Amino acid sequence: MYPRIIFDGEKLIQNYKNIENKLKDKKIDLALVTKVICADPNIIKIFEENGAKLFADARLDNILKMKKNGIKGKFMLLRIPMISELEKVIENVDYVLISELKTLKKLGEISSSKNKKIKVIYMIDLGDLREGVWYKTSLNELIRASKVKGITLEGIGTNLGCFGGILPDENNMKEIVLIKNEFEKNTGIKLNLISGGATANLPLVEKNKLPIEINNLRIGEAIFCGTDVTNNRKVPGAVQDAITLEAEIVEIKDKPSIPVGNIGLDAFGRKPTFEDKGIRKKCIIAVGEQDIDPKGLKPKDKSIQVLHSSSDHTILDITNCEKEYDIGDIISFEMSYSCTLKASTSEYVKKIYNKPNK
Repeated sequence: MYPRIIFDGEKLIQNYKNIENKLKDKKIDLALVTKVICADPNIIKIFEENGAKLFADARLDNILKMKKNGIKGKFMLLRIPMISELEKVIENVDYVLISELKTLKKLGEISSSKNKKIKVIYMIDLGDLREGVWYKTSLNELIRASKVKGITLEGIGTNLGCFGGILPDENNMKEIVLIKNEFEKNTGIKLNLISGGATANLPLVEKNKLPIEINNLRIGEAIFCGTDVTNNRKVPGAVQDAITLEAEIVEIKDKPSIPVGNIGLDAFGRKPTFEDKGIRKKCIIAVGEQDIDPKGLKPKDKSIQVLHSSSDHTILDITNCEKEYDIGDIISFEMSYSCTLKASTSEYVKKIYNKPNK
C-alpha cells in the first residue's frame, strides 16, 4: 500500500552513533528528540537497543505511548506544560521544561502532594523569542523558582533557531553560562545541567566552540534527517536517506506549464506562481499536503521537479527524466524535517520498518 515511509534502522543508528560520538567526546549528554516520528515505539526500541537512555518529546501523549510500549529510559517533556496536564507530567516525566512561575508552583504543589520531586529545567530566552524568561531579567525569576517546594531545579535551558531563526553562537552560549554562574553565586545552589539547544548547536560542537559548562543537547533532526536546517547544511558524517517516502503515480499527461484562466488563490489560500515552459509531461502522485510538505520532498530521481500540492495530490514535472514512468510506478523521495514530521503524523501514510543488521 502507498504512500508509505520506510525507516532504515541501519542508517538511523549510523546517524545516532555519529551524533552520540560527537557529544560524548565533549561530555555532553544526548536527549534523543522523538517528536518527528511521533515517538514510534518500533523505531524508539531500535535506539534503546543501541544505547539511547534519554528520550525527549514535546507531546505528553508521545511519552505515554513510549512508556506503554515498554521503553525503559528517562523522559524529558520539551513543550512547556499546560496546567491541565501536570498530574500526568509528574507521574510520567523525569525532566520538564518550565518558563512560568505560576506553572512551576502548581507543579510543586501537586508533586508535594504525591511525595515526589520532579526535575525542572527553567528555560531562558536568549533572543529567539519562543519560550523562556528574558535573559536580561532572568536571575530574579530563577531565584524565585529555586524556592518552590516539590521540585528540583536541575538546571537551565534555552531554545534557538525554531521561531526567530536565531543561530547559537559563542556569545549567546556564553550568556547562558553567565546566568548559571550568577545564579549559583547568589544562591549557593548548584545547577547540574545546562541544556544548550538542539541540532543547530552542532557546528559549535564540531568547532570546539561550545562552552564546556553546556552538558546537554536535544537532538532529533540531525539523527532522523541528517540535516541542520537552521544552519542550512547537511550534518557531517550523517546520511539524509534514513527515512524515505514512496508514492504511486495515478496520472501522467502532457499539459501546459501555466494554468488557463484567471488565477486566484489555491486551496490553502496561497497565490501560486508559474513559469512558462510550454507543454510539459506531468504526473500526479497520490499524496498531498495532508500527508507531506511539498517543499520538503526531494526526489531521488534528480530529473523530477516537484511543482505543487493540494490536500491529496502532488504534481511532478517528469519531462526531463530518462526513465519512462508509467501509471502505477513508485517514486521515491528523501524528505526534509518538516516533511518527515507530517508524513510520520499522517495515518494515511503506511510505515515500514527495516531493522538494523545484527
